Formats: sequence, structure tokens, C-alpha cells
Amino acid sequence: MDYFLTEEQRMIKDLARQIAEEKVKPVRAELDEREEFPTEIMQVLAQSDMFGIFVPEEYGGLGMGALELCIAVEELSRVCLGVSTSYAANALGTYPILLFGSEEQKKRYLPDIASGKRLVAFALTEPTAGSDAAGIQTTAKREGDYYILNGLKQWITNAGEADIYTVIAITDRQKGARGATAFIVEKGTEGFSFGKKEKKMGIRCSVTRELIFEDCKVPAENVLGREGMGFIVAMRTLDQSRIGVGAQGVGVAQGAFEEALKFAKQREQFGKPVISFQAVQHMLADMAIQIEAARSLVYSVARYIDSGAKDISKVSAMAKVFATDVAMRVTTDAVQVMGGAGYMREYPVEKMMRDAKILQIYEGTNQIQRNIIGQALIKEATRLLS
Repeated sequence: MDYFLTEEQRMIKDLARQIAEEKVKPVRAELDEREEFPTEIMQVLAQSDMFGIFVPEEYGGLGMGALELCIAVEELSRVCLGVSTSYAANALGTYPILLFGSEEQKKRYLPDIASGKRLVAFALTEPTAGSDAAGIQTTAKREGDYYILNGLKQWITNAGEADIYTVIAITDRQKGARGATAFIVEKGTEGFSFGKKEKKMGIRCSVTRELIFEDCKVPAENVLGREGMGFIVAMRTLDQSRIGVGAQGVGVAQGAFEEALKFAKQREQFGKPVISFQAVQHMLADMAIQIEAARSLVYSVARYIDSGAKDISKVSAMAKVFATDVAMRVTTDAVQVMGGAGYMREYPVEKMMRDAKILQIYEGTNQIQRNIIGQALIKEATRLLS
């Protein structure tokens, strides 16, 4: 379908696809096998100004929005979800600064982020707090002009590779969720270290580690927003970023579909290509329908976010759920269409299927997203009845 992209948006799409085809595709299997962070690819993306897409021009970015970021993420995901996760996680970590940073904080951090000079990570999840974001245990105690952080963050994307971390910690446990505060913590800060590199089912070139805070001294000027706003910072950030996960779902589904379509045309059984059998045609047709529907929803929600709308929680959750559920179905069906070949590492759909699963889990499980949608519907029903 023609989504009536602007000339600038088509340029982003073409450039991201070129990088994916020329730089990512030749090494994706090796990166996955070696579980190696794609440093050189990140440098190529930086040189191509891809990290500045969503950063305002006054801070060295391109001044674009969610749709342009989704377009880039989709194209990278079409070839390798591990690489796209390493790239997209940078936006996730940057949104708290964009949404809640002071002018001084933005001037200090955003130019280096936009240029790709410094990577960013977002730190909310802990061993006892994932979907229950209000249950975090990491503490931050005010001592003069500093806060002393103690605790552990778990399963943090880009941990160890990133230079800047947006971290949620508890400053007043008596206030519950309203007692959380968001901080900017820089790599190299005394008392801040990293745990072991996790071994994952998929997205293996994306690095996942623990963040360890042991009497970590963070300047009070690194508070995002103000003390007590941490939960709002986290929720607003996730509302903004989840559309990118939806774009990842569209991309990996598109990539798997293309591989299955190509294979079905070439593979012969009973003297003819398997694509000539109606059972296979119907599977491919369903895959195509689902991908186009997911892309339409993701692009529409991205445009809605870029319009400046404030009530984005429900629609952002919808796009994330639908597109990532599609990704899991399509990648699984791609393996099925390709049969034994699809199950072999020689073909990329095996990796795509493994990679796709995380999309239903991170940045809020799809079950939690349905809770968000359900709560929004309850509010809407209440208004209709009043």
C-alpha cells in the first residue's frame, strides 16, 4: 500500500533499508551466533544521522517524530531484530530526557545522543518489579547536593554499551508510586557497575545486563522533572516508545514473509512449486493481510502521537499488541511454509521466529497492554453512561 510518505520519510526508509541490506544482512547470522553487540553497525547508523531522527533540531537532531523513527526501526527489523533493538533502545532511554529534561539537561545530553556519540539505556525493570513498575526496590537517598543510589536493575538493553542511563528509583517508599524519581546516571559514575551478559533465546546481538548500584553518588541536578515524578516519567516514556515495538513487529514479520514467499516459489513438491498448493497460498495470504493491517495501525498511531495528542496510552498499547502478535504468528507460519528448511539455521526465519517472541514481552507484556486497553475502555464506558 501507499502510505503517502513525504519525501523526507521515503529518504529515511530508503537509507535504513540500504544499511540493513548492505551492512546488517551479511553479518546478522554471525552476530547472532557470537552474541556480539553490533558496534560497527551502530557507527554506520550514527554517521547516517539515524540517531537524530526524533531529536529536535535545536539539539542537533533532524526534528522528526515517531513515524519517521518507526519507519527506520521497521526496515532494520526486517533484516535483524537484534540490531533494531540495539538501535531502538536508544530512543527508549532518550525519551525521559526529551519529555521531562530541563533545558540544561537537554543541551548537555541530546547533541551527543543525536550524533550517536553516546548511546542511552532505560532502566526500570528489577528482579521483583517488571509489569509491576510500582514495586521497584532500588532506592535513592538525598544527601546534600547528591542522591545515593542502591539497588539492582535487571534485563537492561544496551547495558554496558550505553554511556547514559535513565534510571527509576524510590526516594520515598511511604508515597508508593508517587515516591519514585527518575535520574540520569552516566557510565563511569563511582558505585555504578554492570552484571553478567545474559544468554537469550533471541535478539542475541542485543546486549542485556544488570545495572548494579552500590552507594552510587548522583548529582541532584541529574533528577528528571522533579522528585516524585519517576512513575509518571516511566509511564509517559513507555506510552511514547511502545509504537516502536509495534514497528519492530511489522518489520520482522515482513522479513519472514518475504523469505517464505521466495522459498515457496522455488521449492518443488509433486512436480510443482509449493506456492501452487492452495493450503500454502492461504497461509501466505493470511500473513500478507496481517502484516498490512499491522503496518496500517502502527503508522496511524505514530501519526496520532506526532499530532501532539496526549491520550496515547490506549492506542499505543493497541499497536504494540496487534503488531507483535502478528509478528509471532507470521514468523511461526514462515517456518511452517518452509518446513524442515525453515527450522535450520542456514535460513533466517529460524532466527526471526526466536527473535519475534521478545516483542510480546518487553516494554510491557501483551497481557499488561490488554489491561491498559481494558482500563481505558472502562473509563470510556463510564463517560458514555454519565
